[in-house]
Amino acid sequence: MAYKITSQCISCNLCESVCPTGAIKVEGTRHWIDSELCTNCVGSIHTVPQCKAGCPTCDGCVKETNDYWESWFAKYNRVIGKLTKKQDYWERWFDCYSQKFSEQMQKHQGEILGV
Repeated sequence: MAYKITSQCISCNLCESVCPTGAIKVEGTRHWIDSELCTNCVGSIHTVPQCKAGCPTCDGCVKETNDYWESWFAKYNRVIGKLTKKQDYWERWFDCYSQKFSEQMQKHQGEILGV
């Protein structure tokens, strides 16, 4: 399974310079990976694919799946992960806001009652 360069690519050419097989191709400003040449860096001195490891955007170079369902579930899990994190964020925000609001109300009531 080869890797592919996504729309997150910033055309920094780091992947091209670190690829041990020369699988990274550039046509104008578009970068792409030749799947015939890409070996995922297996059989080389590298333990991880160098295009992925060297990418400064983290999502500029991703594993390309050939199986439709594998791709579907990968995207589904990414989306669910993002939604879950956002839900946690808003719950924490609400808890913090509620606590601060409650403290201010108690302080304000104390001032009104002269306590």
